[in-house]
Amino acid sequence: MIDKLIEWAVRARVLIVIALVALVGAGTWAFRTLRVDAFPDLTNVQVAVLAEAPGLSPIEVERLVTFPIEVAVNGVARVEQVRSISKYGFAQVTVVFEDGTDVFFARSLVNERLQSMRDQLPEGTEATLGPMAGATSEIYLYTLEDTLHPNAARSDSALMALRTLHDRVVRPQLRSVPGVVEVNTFGGLVRQAQVVVSPDKLAGYGLSIGDVVEAVEANSQVPAGAYVEHQTEQYILRGLGQAASLDDIRQSVIRSQGGVPVLVGDVADVRYGPEVRQGAVSRDGEGEVMSGIVMMLRGANSREVVQRVRERVAAINQSLPPGLVVVPYYDQTDLVEGTLTTVERNLLEGGFLVIAVLLLFLGNVRAALLVAATIPLSLFFAFIGMRWLGLSANLMSLGAIDFGMIVDGAVVMAENFVRRLQADPVRNTHPHEEAGPYPAAPRIDREMSREETNARIVAAAKDVGRPIVFGVLIIMLVYVPIMTLQGLEGRMFQPMAITVAIALFGSLLLALIAVPAVATWLFRRGAREAQYAVVLEHWMDRRYAQLLRATMRRPALVIGAAVALFGASMMLVPRLGTEFLPELDEGSILLQATKDPSISLSHAGEVHRAIERVVRQTPEVTTVVSRMGRAEVGSDPMGTNQSDVFVMLKPRHEWREDVEKQDLIEELEHNLNEQVPGVGFGFTQPVKMRLDELISGVRSDLAVKVFGDDPQVNRETAERVAAAIRKVSGTAEVSVETTTGQGYLAVRMDRVAMARYGIPVEEVRQALAVAVGAQPVAPITDGPAGTYTLDAVVLVPPGYRNTPEGIGSITVPSSSGARVALAELADISMESGPVQISRESAQRLVIVQANVRGRDLGGYVGDVQAQIANDLNVPPGVFLTYGGQFENQQRAMGRLRFVVPVSIALIALLLYASLQSWTLAGLVLVNLPFAAVGGVFALWLRGLHLSISASIGFIALFGVAVLNGLVLLSTVQRLRSDGSEGDEAAVDGARARLRPVLMTALVASIGFIPVATSHGTGAEVQRPLATVVIGGLITSTLLTLLVIPTLYAAIERRRGRQARAAQVSVEAESPVV
Repeated sequence: MIDKLIEWAVRARVLIVIALVALVGAGTWAFRTLRVDAFPDLTNVQVAVLAEAPGLSPIEVERLVTFPIEVAVNGVARVEQVRSISKYGFAQVTVVFEDGTDVFFARSLVNERLQSMRDQLPEGTEATLGPMAGATSEIYLYTLEDTLHPNAARSDSALMALRTLHDRVVRPQLRSVPGVVEVNTFGGLVRQAQVVVSPDKLAGYGLSIGDVVEAVEANSQVPAGAYVEHQTEQYILRGLGQAASLDDIRQSVIRSQGGVPVLVGDVADVRYGPEVRQGAVSRDGEGEVMSGIVMMLRGANSREVVQRVRERVAAINQSLPPGLVVVPYYDQTDLVEGTLTTVERNLLEGGFLVIAVLLLFLGNVRAALLVAATIPLSLFFAFIGMRWLGLSANLMSLGAIDFGMIVDGAVVMAENFVRRLQADPVRNTHPHEEAGPYPAAPRIDREMSREETNARIVAAAKDVGRPIVFGVLIIMLVYVPIMTLQGLEGRMFQPMAITVAIALFGSLLLALIAVPAVATWLFRRGAREAQYAVVLEHWMDRRYAQLLRATMRRPALVIGAAVALFGASMMLVPRLGTEFLPELDEGSILLQATKDPSISLSHAGEVHRAIERVVRQTPEVTTVVSRMGRAEVGSDPMGTNQSDVFVMLKPRHEWREDVEKQDLIEELEHNLNEQVPGVGFGFTQPVKMRLDELISGVRSDLAVKVFGDDPQVNRETAERVAAAIRKVSGTAEVSVETTTGQGYLAVRMDRVAMARYGIPVEEVRQALAVAVGAQPVAPITDGPAGTYTLDAVVLVPPGYRNTPEGIGSITVPSSSGARVALAELADISMESGPVQISRESAQRLVIVQANVRGRDLGGYVGDVQAQIANDLNVPPGVFLTYGGQFENQQRAMGRLRFVVPVSIALIALLLYASLQSWTLAGLVLVNLPFAAVGGVFALWLRGLHLSISASIGFIALFGVAVLNGLVLLSTVQRLRSDGSEGDEAAVDGARARLRPVLMTALVASIGFIPVATSHGTGAEVQRPLATVVIGGLITSTLLTLLVIPTLYAAIERRRGRQARAAQVSVEAESPVV
């Protein structure tokens, strides 16, 4: 079949050229329409349910909101995990589905369950699905600033004005940008109409807060309209009863006493004021700012979406009042462009190096360019496949493509064309080849006929067609284990495996079809080699022949040395250390600050202004933005004691000399601990933090999860776990999840007293919710045309709602009409309680988090587990699990341990199908462990850990190693079948394949040199992969060229001795005639 395909390609070469032109056109279109991202979407399939429960403490939120939602979604099909966080007035329930579940289907299932249980939630609770966003969805973060009056813009009135402008002008326009799923408002102050009642005046008029609430609500209604017919026309009846100003509220009648109306304005101060909030933003130590977060729809093209957002922001800035401007402080385009620049540079440099190697070894410009042309054509195959499968162009899908690996098949094919179409002085030095399948062709000094050219090309292509097919198929097969990866590692590396497999398949088709077809034109007058190439090959052949013969004379020594090297490398593996993935440098720092659980938002702002001023002391820092608490859309449910500080850095060339990013982190940590005491600091990066949180619910390298029913026991156990972790070397930023320490002002109802006064609990609840919780009671119209609405709230002055005594003085009406103070109906006291309650798989837990510095993650976690086992006796009913990056690493390594042997077995089957011998197939497979030798030593020399990225490198390495062994043994076996002795076949076949083996190994390794040495954005992830391939190809090439021929000759000699012994035995047993 392979031979027929080659023959057809040469006959239909015009059709092949037309097909190549079509491939270029389709590939160009696919490339221009590909989604572009920094790296693949690594977020698992999850749906977040966000529930606002105003006024409820974390305990009530867990019992009344979180638990019912968990029960409802736990039975949904294909759900893997349900975890939740309950905070003051807010709950987030994250439902994680199996990989491969359609996210729209998952959202519809969760929404269906949510709709069916809404009536179980407390009154006033709103539960909605979170935006369909991923870890990289926060693409554009900005502030709305007043450049003309920067100091005045920090006041409450200015922050209210900025927030109003943002919500009415900026946010709607950005939300309409295609690809934007949400614009999350963070910071500023929401303006509302506040009716601040005077308890003394209420008492004087004999009124209650409830009376004021009813008056405001009743006097801000839209009367039900209808229509009337007047003569021949119809008129709509419009009732204009909704309050449109503060005066309308002030004039609202509460009741009439002796014919004199009592108005709201008589008992309350009606004014505009800020809504109670749970989050704020500050910048550069100068005070609060108004901020927004543009969130991209999951799966959209980030580069295109950010470009549209930039264009829309420019238009918005033109329409804003003078001095007001939208200023970005984080733009994900910088990360995307940085990673793509790294990929482009690596591919271009790798391509030029591959072409240089081809020119050096082939010595024929036409042959080198023919092989080089398969590089862009194979990429076009990959682009078309990526477009069809919906993959994006990113660091992983394109960054791991090795041009040297892609051209392997074309290299073997073109090298054989050159060898068959030119008299080769090297061949004349070992006449055994003259009788073999590769006789030297006479030098051609005339233009051959088409038939003669085609015949020579077809014959040369058939010689190597079969090993090329099986070799490239084997390289593709080694990527099967990557296809089976699950979780985060699967989402990261599967696109790479698919892209490389498509490019390899394209290169195989090109090598079998396009290269022979085009060669019939290029080599009409033969294939002349440059003199330097002839001299180089002649020199290499002589040296190699001498070395190979010396090696074959000492097979035991050679094999012993190879085994010793392998043993040494295996002893080195434990010293490498393990990690999940190298950390990608995003170009910025995210500082996580944890403060006292009961800290107020205003005091947190003061602390962060100090933090920002300290961070700005570092010369490499350009701007610092702190996000405290949670935004309007609570997709990141932080408390007021938690904050994310975005530290934006200058370009690397503007940094101080010899300063690395880790140096900056250590400098910042030292300065902050010294100048801002009482705050815990952790360091990570924006996308990494968001990814860790979405995937595992934690923000660190290692998370120890303490499960149990008793919160107090969980907390005590977690503290002991943290103490044990701190003893382990390499530990950084240990923290126990803040679960307690929140201040509570508890109002415990005295039901006997309430019954005595005839006051129901609802009356007290309403009084507290309205007077203290600022519960909205009615809307009022706002804006020049009455387009917008504001909430109107009724509340008591701060002095009555900020102390137990003040709250105790709030009165409620009894059944007799008397006013009764809350202090007579309830016990009001200050106490401490939970700040949040975390749950996973329907169980409470406390999380201990730690980051690792200066050592590998795998070894660190092993030490942590040993230390915890030594220091702790886990109480009954409590158990520990380990999560974070370590969890991902364990899962990936476990799957690879199972799948890689299966893949090797499949490779063995393909080798047997090609070589028709299990012995020869096993001989080729011997390449694999010795290829690993170079990879292990290369990692050790460069100080790199054994990560998933390095494991992928070993998998790619095995494919090239097997290809070279297959090409060499196919030639040796053919010579042997033509009558050559074992030793002669081994030597002559190895010499004949010296150049293609060296070329395939060199182009594959040299093509990865730019990747291995790159320091661009994202290079950290690819560096171990490239290092393994380069180092492994060195040892595997030596094995292919020296050990395999030696082993083959030894096996053939043994077979010969066995055959002769059998013959002697047969002759001895035969009767003498």
